[in-house]
Amino acid sequence: MSAKSLCEVLSITYPIIQGGMAWISDADLAAAVSNAGGLGVIAAGNAPASVIAEQLDKIKNLTDRPYGLNVMLMSPFADDIIALAIEKKVPVVLTGAGSPGKYMSDLKAAGIKIVPVIPSVALARRMEGLGADAVVAEGMEAGGHIGTLTTMTLVPQVVDGVDIPVIAAGGIADGRGMAAAFALGASGIQVGTRFLVATECNVHPDYKQMILDAKDTSTGISGNSTGHPVRVIKNRLYRQLVAMEKSGESPEAIETFAAGALRKAAVEGDITYGSVMAGQSAGLVHKAESSAEIVQDLLNQFRKLVSDFPDPLK
Repeated sequence: MSAKSLCEVLSITYPIIQGGMAWISDADLAAAVSNAGGLGVIAAGNAPASVIAEQLDKIKNLTDRPYGLNVMLMSPFADDIIALAIEKKVPVVLTGAGSPGKYMSDLKAAGIKIVPVIPSVALARRMEGLGADAVVAEGMEAGGHIGTLTTMTLVPQVVDGVDIPVIAAGGIADGRGMAAAFALGASGIQVGTRFLVATECNVHPDYKQMILDAKDTSTGISGNSTGHPVRVIKNRLYRQLVAMEKSGESPEAIETFAAGALRKAAVEGDITYGSVMAGQSAGLVHKAESSAEIVQDLLNQFRKLVSDFPDPLK
């Protein structure tokens, strides 16, 4: 699939999707990315429909371009959020943490594009069979909840396994990552961590500073023993969770200890005991910029790389 095909499917100018980050990706950020030519995404997370309704109403006053709504299917409000997306005529629904199968017919009937986030070829094929318009193949380099395959290995296998556009995600923060994703056969990219420091992103300033201060080894994975591994910036919470896992604490005790930690970091600015979710690409993020500047920098670096790329066989 070509980049053009993804842009045609989603009615966007550039094949750049902003990652849906719970407690972070709101109407302000999503509208800024959409206005820059990409697909901005509001993240529903575990929020009730009344909260998301406010964001969906707000974004209509900030942009006339397509935008997306990321729905975490494990949320107790998932049914309500899907109904809200249909009611508000959201152009694109992205899903994670489960299968959107039971919602597909209603979403399709409403003219909504459906883009599931997937961690494996088998799930990508299943989503295509259900009628997905595209998939996001997300490698374990990504921030937040992750799978077990890397972007480098996952993306080309998914591209080979389906006939719908594949969006590469995980570890992409600049034009080099974008070029690599297209070389792997992707039709577009999803970027989360770099947009954390966008001027329109309303995440707590201390959270942003953690991203800007990050190095290549700043992230780690906790929660493996619970079956829900999460990539975060290493801090005291991370170290305590890892210690709990090593000591054999039950998954229930670990999840209880970590409950609400993302909101604590993103909204309250507790970067010591909050969960500062970020991808391994955090070490590539060095300055705060507007969403439009981020999109243009990705495109400019990508275009220069493509035009100047040397022949490795010479």
